[in-house]
Amino acid sequence: MRHGIVGRKLGRSRPHYHALMDNLITSCLKHESIKTTLPKAKEVRPLVEKLITLSKKGTLQARRLAFRTVRDEEVLKKLFDEIGPRMKERQGGYTRILKLGFRRSDAAPMALLQLVDFEPKAKGKASKPSEEKAEEKAEAQSEAKE
Repeated sequence: MRHGIVGRKLGRSRPHYHALMDNLITSCLKHESIKTTLPKAKEVRPLVEKLITLSKKGTLQARRLAFRTVRDEEVLKKLFDEIGPRMKERQGGYTRILKLGFRRSDAAPMALLQLVDFEPKAKGKASKPSEEKAEEKAEAQSEAKE
């Protein structure tokens, strides 16, 4: 009988499993969105949400508890200074899992784990430099006309 057995093993030993979870949590908080397999995303989601709840408290004790998992000072600072205050009004449900289909190589179900208020940055050329160039050209033309 499986009484009291919670979670997935994910084909790893216990220390490897914990290291994997810590790394996934850190990556998720650092980038605010990660692409991983569906079982890993389902495993890491409650852990990320608990850390965000801790960051909403903002106390030293909460920071120390979060540091057990998130060993990167930069990410910990981002968690407590940006993500926690941003989620202050939410009562939970800080992350979402989007299913992406299956990986080509081994047909593993893939998912995107991201924070709810995540807005992806545009890849490629940014619109701001092109707008600045257009403004500079317009200014140069107006000065040439004068």
